[in-house]
Amino acid sequence: MAGSGGGIRAADESMGRIGGCTRITGEPSLSGKVLCIDDDPLVLRGYERHLRRRFALETVVDPHEALRMVCEQGPYAVVVSDMRMPGIDGVRLLAEVRAVAPDTVRIMLTGNADQQTAVNAVNEGHIFRFLTKPCMPDVLAGAIEAGLQQYSLVRAEKELLSKTLSGSVQLLTEILALLKPPAFGRLDSLRRIVRGMCAHLQFPNAWEVELAAMLSQIGCVAVPDDILAKLAAGQCLSPAELKSFRDHARIGGGLIAKIPRLEGVARLVANQFAGLEGGPPDDENVPYGARVLAAAIEFDRLLAAGSQPDEALALLAAGSTWDPQILTALGRLHDAEYAVRLIHVYELELGMILDENVCANSGELLLARGSEIVPWMRDRLLAYAASPHGVRQPFRVRCRTASKVSEAVHATTT
Repeated sequence: MAGSGGGIRAADESMGRIGGCTRITGEPSLSGKVLCIDDDPLVLRGYERHLRRRFALETVVDPHEALRMVCEQGPYAVVVSDMRMPGIDGVRLLAEVRAVAPDTVRIMLTGNADQQTAVNAVNEGHIFRFLTKPCMPDVLAGAIEAGLQQYSLVRAEKELLSKTLSGSVQLLTEILALLKPPAFGRLDSLRRIVRGMCAHLQFPNAWEVELAAMLSQIGCVAVPDDILAKLAAGQCLSPAELKSFRDHARIGGGLIAKIPRLEGVARLVANQFAGLEGGPPDDENVPYGARVLAAAIEFDRLLAAGSQPDEALALLAAGSTWDPQILTALGRLHDAEYAVRLIHVYELELGMILDENVCANSGELLLARGSEIVPWMRDRLLAYAASPHGVRQPFRVRCRTASKVSEAVHATTT
């Protein structure tokens, strides 16, 4: 460690320490754990003495142990690191912390206050504060307080994007599904597929891909109804009609791009036909999330046309367009076995999945095949069944029963 602990260094106190790591939880002024790393145990004891009543504080002398703690015991709201330590310096350590925990706020403390050290810390570690030793306790505490506030802001923003915005989009798509079932009736099915694929692929920004799935058909408001009706009926489109339909991706991407912070989602939506137009599966100009979305859309289209999951997987795997990892994710997603039942409207239960389109007696499409029944869908069908419009019934639904390993993709990709 370079430089004296100065104002923060304190005499050793009697504390239980295990493996070079101490956890002290007082009554923190802001929520979130704080991890302090320094190879000098006396400096760490100084931290504990002055900060333990204000923060949920943990300290560790070994930077490699610190990184393990961030990976296995996080999340930490703030990480405070010394610069000069054996084996790994603070700049590299904080850069690695950022790689595994990008929301964690990083603070550097060092006795080496030269300009190049500061530049490296900011550029490589993306630190929030750069403090020099000796550092008075109140100064360090103030930096940690500011770091906790920054962490709260970052998490709140992600909460807004991933949950509040997602809920608003869900409401929008449900309304559109009521008004235009041929275009928006299968979004529930598509979202389930994308969510499962992202979980298997451990996709880092899964919320963006799931949101893109929910908004993927928003451009269909500009597609003529007769084209959407032909698609829903499984009829082939002419080249001109196909071009008109696929243009909805560009339109939808342009609409979404106007929403702040959704530029990434807009790009995924605009590229949702990647892989269907002859491009290579590893095209660097196409985001990987767009390729996941494109495969999910094509898989869902095959299911809507009447293919069973194994058949749809085999059709996708027969081509050279799709990334093998994406196909494997689809295969794992559909390992579940469903029992098909023939039911009437009054027998509908939440979570059932429609195995065919449900129509009014007039032929009007009410809910698309693949829709997972949620309260508003059941209410809609019950209302139609009780009205002069009526509902064509019985109809087929799928209910999850057990697990079954699908072999369609595994046989092709292994």
